[in-house]
Amino acid sequence: MGQRDLEAALPAGADPRRHARVLAQVHEAALTGKALPSRPRAVIGASWQRMRRLGMDPDSRAAAPVLTFEELETRRRTSGLVAALPTLRGGLISLAEQAAHIMVIVDAGGKVLWRDGSAAVRRHADGLGFVEGVDWREEAVGTNAIGTALVARRPVQMYAAEHYVRSHHSWTCAAVPLHDPRDGRLLGVVDLSGPASTVHATTLALVDAVTRLAESQLRTTHLTELERLRGFAVPVLAKVGGRAVVADEHGWVAAAAGLAPVDRIALPTGFAPGRVWLPAYGNCAVEPVPGGWLIRPTDPTDDDAAPPTQVVLDVRSSREPRLTVSSASGTWTHRLSPRHAEMLYVLASRRDGRSASELSFDLFGDAGRTVTVRAEMSRLRRHFGGILGAKPYRFADDVEVLVRRPPAPEVVLPHSLAPAIRG
Repeated sequence: MGQRDLEAALPAGADPRRHARVLAQVHEAALTGKALPSRPRAVIGASWQRMRRLGMDPDSRAAAPVLTFEELETRRRTSGLVAALPTLRGGLISLAEQAAHIMVIVDAGGKVLWRDGSAAVRRHADGLGFVEGVDWREEAVGTNAIGTALVARRPVQMYAAEHYVRSHHSWTCAAVPLHDPRDGRLLGVVDLSGPASTVHATTLALVDAVTRLAESQLRTTHLTELERLRGFAVPVLAKVGGRAVVADEHGWVAAAAGLAPVDRIALPTGFAPGRVWLPAYGNCAVEPVPGGWLIRPTDPTDDDAAPPTQVVLDVRSSREPRLTVSSASGTWTHRLSPRHAEMLYVLASRRDGRSASELSFDLFGDAGRTVTVRAEMSRLRRHFGGILGAKPYRFADDVEVLVRRPPAPEVVLPHSLAPAIRG
């Protein structure tokens, strides 16, 4: 696993109380329009800007919406987080109790699903409405580690007056996003929260390590399931004959015959049996099998009369960029990572194509990061080989491309095309 961006809320060697006073001065100046004695961290400043645009009241103690018991149980079952609970609890609850913290797990929608740890801190949290079933997104309770981590999609530690709402200034929190290793989907956020006096620079690294361990164990479980599907797929492919592949419900390939090997196929949202167009193979016939799909490429029919393939890159939401492809065989939509959305945005804007060095400069302002660019483009072309070309990297000439942009600069766009406030 690669290194993560872990920025502690308390600078190395800083006195916590003195730093809390500085943060309070910065917070007050930011709210009153006075000159800032120092700048807040970038992730905090970006969140405060969002709060001002929302008209969030820093003195508000209005209760955030809370789920009913039945709604909470349903969200727990469907969150995809249940399998990660033993690892998260085993790694964090004992520490939370000893360090006067609580462990909090929220889903991708910001709802608190589980809360455990120090009884005294839980009672304190009750007074803030920080309870199971509550909505803890920025939009509901202001700048906070959980809600801001959901927006920034990165680990966030927050301390004292970095919180936008003043009633939260007595807290410190460290939150880390947890993703489904099968498809990269954000499942939720894991958090340790406690009194501001318990702030420690290593807390975020600890939560991050345990969260990554949980993701690793989810990945191991998935590989076991894929191996089980492989045992079923091999005899099925031998019986079917011809070109075919068996993949699980997330597109991970268990076995293939007569086709170039790939690790994963990009499947559309709402994938179902029948005839479908897939970027990796073109027109395909799809049949369900236990634990996945049997996919067989078919010969295109009436290509001369078929309308051109249309690609819609939707970057209106920085949280959920999507790629939609429409062809003679139908329409499908695939969720993109922010990085892949940026790369496709560049290619949509530069239809004549980009070399690896040009694309590196577009994305990072540095033409030398070609290794990263080639690796990411290789992943993209494995998924979308039917619509993407190489040498230079580009959308295929026979593909119509439409980009749907946001009305306001909320989406992080590539360096050379649309500089934007990141966060």
